[in-house]
Formats: sequence, structure tokens, C-alpha cells
Amino acid sequence: MSEPLRCRIPATATVQADDAIARVTRWDFPPGAETGWHRHGWAYLVVPVTDGTMTLEEPGGATRQASITAGVSYTRPPGVEHNVINEGTVPFSFVEIEFKAHPG
Repeated sequence: MSEPLRCRIPATATVQADDAIARVTRWDFPPGAETGWHRHGWAYLVVPVTDGTMTLEEPGGATRQASITAGVSYTRPPGVEHNVINEGTVPFSFVEIEFKAHPG
């Protein structure tokens, strides 16, 4: 017997700025929300707005937990592929800044 299909609600992505240098998106995750599978084409910086615990689905079927702390930022290189999920009972949010180009 196969596993039941899980239906999740989409996280809310609000683009706050988008120009030739960067795209700034606020992500809001109510409980049960996900981004859906995606690959980052640019290096990016995440600035957590709230504390939270994310479940990350990764290629090959791997999953892992990652905690975020409000105001504690981190970066990731281009090419990261994943689905970000809030499987908890508390909403969380972060701002993602994708770097399209270097000024100059």
C-alpha cells in the first residue's frame, strides 16, 4: 500500500523589491505551508523575521530540520534545491535576498 498524498498550503511570497541587482522576498509560513520544490539560480541571504523550525526536503528523498532565529542571517550559494515546509504549530517568516548581479 502506498503512502497517502499530503496536500500542503503554499507559503506566501511577497516580493518587496526587484531590480537588476537583487530580488527581496518576504516568505510567511503558517503551519502546514510549503514553498514547493525549487532551485535557487542566484546566491541568497536569509534574514529570519521570527524564530521557527523548518523541514527541508532535499533531492534524493532526504529531509532535515533547520531552526531559524529572528535577526540571525545566513547565506547559501546558487544551485540549492529544496522544498521548505512548516510542519510545526507556530507560523514563521523570513526575508530572502537573492543577488542577481554585482554592482559596478
